[in-house]
Amino acid sequence: MDELYLLNSVWIMLGAILVILMQGGFILLEAGSTRMKNAGHIAGKTIFTFGLASLVFWAVGFGFIFGDHANFFVGLSHFFYSGYEMEGMNYSTAAFFLFQLAFAGIALTIAFGGFAERAKFSVYLIFSILFSVFVYPVVAHWIWGGGWLAEHGKQDFAGSTVVHLTGAMASLAATILLKPRIGKFNKDGSINNLYGHSQVFTALGVLVLWFGWFGFNAGSTLSVDEGFFGFVALNTNLAAGAGAVSALLISWVMIGKSDVPTMLNGALAGLVAITASCAFVETWAAVVIGLVAGVLVFYSARFVEKLKIDDPIYALSVHGVAGVWGTLSTGLFATPELATVGLPGLFYGGGFTQLGVQALGVAVCGAYAFAVSFAILFIIKKVLRGLRVSEEEELIGLDMSEHGSYGYPEAFLSKDQQLIHSEK
Repeated sequence: MDELYLLNSVWIMLGAILVILMQGGFILLEAGSTRMKNAGHIAGKTIFTFGLASLVFWAVGFGFIFGDHANFFVGLSHFFYSGYEMEGMNYSTAAFFLFQLAFAGIALTIAFGGFAERAKFSVYLIFSILFSVFVYPVVAHWIWGGGWLAEHGKQDFAGSTVVHLTGAMASLAATILLKPRIGKFNKDGSINNLYGHSQVFTALGVLVLWFGWFGFNAGSTLSVDEGFFGFVALNTNLAAGAGAVSALLISWVMIGKSDVPTMLNGALAGLVAITASCAFVETWAAVVIGLVAGVLVFYSARFVEKLKIDDPIYALSVHGVAGVWGTLSTGLFATPELATVGLPGLFYGGGFTQLGVQALGVAVCGAYAFAVSFAILFIIKKVLRGLRVSEEEELIGLDMSEHGSYGYPEAFLSKDQQLIHSEK
């Protein structure tokens, strides 16, 4: 066992820890972006569904992505992974397994943005299992597991398509079937802002995600050899900063206020966009990618609302639109020196070939994730006689109606009620 094997294994394990920590960022982001009466539910279901997804990934997800004897859709080995070493890897397979498990968990958490404040807890449970079997592993196999898009040279270094677009399209399917939250849209078509209960939580969530993204992107090098992970981390940070700046400035120009939620979404959009290209583009291109992502997320969020789509966590804009842009950007900016997968981009003499491959990947993966997620949720809706809690339960809040206790009991219960509640 050589020194490089050990160092690579430690690096991948650190990356896995950072990506798992991003679940904490999503708890803060989603809870802060929604109302106080649902905060405990959001925190609890995130932990539960990540645990459930971990078991499903161990049983079948890892094998579907990276298994041998693959067919058109998935691999067919390495099920119920027992910790054994796979051949040809210069790092611990167990560490690699945990790293990939963390990515699967993030895709699922993104999908749940479209469920926020109105879905039954039982729907989260069933969808977690089915998404983790039939949606995420299939797309991941196509691009990362040696599938047909990998054979075409599809570039997606750390998951703008595999993780973010896949999660966003599942989120879109959910929010269409669940329909808008009570009070979001008026009968005349006008829009009400259902403000989240804590911008501080939301900002802290973005910062935790930004921090974790170094594991997401730089960790995807899977190696410390030559220190290339530092370059990937640099591009990641530049794109995030550019996205935050451009989103705040465009909001300032267009609405006359430097809108904080827009700025936070801009930082995330920059991170999502650079995720596909962080190892394939130069630093100036990373800044451009982030700047464009920040502008796109501003306009996209408003366009989605005009379509009467209620997306409480802006998953479609932050992870979907920015994920598409980030995936396409490699077809523009990938350099001959850095494009270790596929071909150089359009601006580097590669023509439209790589851009076409990237567009094909976006179209097929996005359509597959949406169609299968929609079908899963439609079947769940018929079996459970609805995806959504009752109107009364939604008004009370999912903390109490689904779990029997508030995340903020002091804000909702009298002192006598708090005493009775604590004695139960």
